[in-house]
Amino acid sequence: MSDQELFERVRQLMHENMIKGHCRGGNTSFHYTKPSPGRYPFQFFWDTCFHVFTFSALGEHDMAKEHLHSLFALQEEDGFVGHMLYWKRLMPGRSTDLFQLKPSLGRRFFREHMSALIQPPLVAQAVAKVFQNSGDRKFLEEMLPKLKKYFDWAARNRDFEGDGLITIISPFESGIDFKPTFDVALGMPQRKADWRLFIKFVGVDFRNFIHNYNLKKIYKKGYFLVKEVGFNTIYAQNLFALADLCKEMGDPDAGRYRTLGNKVVKSIQLLMYDEASAAFLDVWGKDNKKIRVLTPTIFYPVVLKDMPEHISEKVINTHLLGGGKFDTPFPLPSLAKNAPAFNPGESEYIWRGPTWIVHNWFLHQFLMEKSHLQEATKLVESIRRLIEQSGFREYYNPFTGAGYGAKDFTWAGLVVDMIQMQKRATSDISSTGT
Repeated sequence: MSDQELFERVRQLMHENMIKGHCRGGNTSFHYTKPSPGRYPFQFFWDTCFHVFTFSALGEHDMAKEHLHSLFALQEEDGFVGHMLYWKRLMPGRSTDLFQLKPSLGRRFFREHMSALIQPPLVAQAVAKVFQNSGDRKFLEEMLPKLKKYFDWAARNRDFEGDGLITIISPFESGIDFKPTFDVALGMPQRKADWRLFIKFVGVDFRNFIHNYNLKKIYKKGYFLVKEVGFNTIYAQNLFALADLCKEMGDPDAGRYRTLGNKVVKSIQLLMYDEASAAFLDVWGKDNKKIRVLTPTIFYPVVLKDMPEHISEKVINTHLLGGGKFDTPFPLPSLAKNAPAFNPGESEYIWRGPTWIVHNWFLHQFLMEKSHLQEATKLVESIRRLIEQSGFREYYNPFTGAGYGAKDFTWAGLVVDMIQMQKRATSDISSTGT
């Protein structure tokens, strides 16, 4: 499959999954791409950001802007934006997702509304990508105040302990729903998932629900307090991206966001890096206990520019370049192969073995920047083979490449962003002769 054929297949998928319309009264419009037309018909926060990267790689910059405007159309006055936006379809797809809504939603439930949860805040980088490609200062001028309010809300409401790190209060806020590290935080043994795990996970949302998502009460009760590596790495990256956008617009808050980003990076190194296992680990509870379960998020902080080089290299050399626990024909498995909970097959308890494209996409940029070109290319070629063999699926078997979960799923489209990055790198090498 040529690059052109792949790009056109991705473009067709994105447009077929697209939805747009107007809310009641016609004052607010929405325009987003469903991650999957059947299973995931809503607008999701970090999925929208993925779609912006994909549309930008396809050259559809106006489409990317419309998706971001839609994402912030229901932003609350204090800056909050939920991880799911319910537009025309107001009922959650799964009955237990009702517990992810505030009971005080009341009559507003019968009009467009948002969940009470958050998701990894990839949005400043998404806005930066659009601005970088389009040069549209008016768009940036419109989005910057919204971004500042959103990140100020996160720092004010989810940095419970003043270390700069964001605490998630539900497994589903991570974007990595049934990540095995969360089993530990919920007092579950490491094993293959079953209905008992589902009850535990949903129980977290139920407890938050009966407290009306009052964050002070939730922190005091401490049902589920996790500082997740992937989430906080993305948070740090996007604080730096926000600082750059502020600087571009002459906004004096640039320094404030950069300082906070530096604080987050230092806390990730101090609280999450485990020297013995050469990995960045999720921590839980008010005393930041490390969760010694290896998933691809152990790699995420290596992308942070202020992370010490010797730490980043040790993590990559130990767990990626040397093969071992994450070495499969179709990388990267979402859990180390030797973990007790590892299950590479299809399951409703996702993120416990199969390959998800986002991990490849996230790590690819670091590998390119550090001249690990062979490993970077391997990640891209793996996605190509998965699409050719199994189409656009939610996740894949890391050994066979079989496609699982939702069909016509958009995340594999991130490969076009990876290909564009490689083309730019090749062009830069050609122009400089190095």
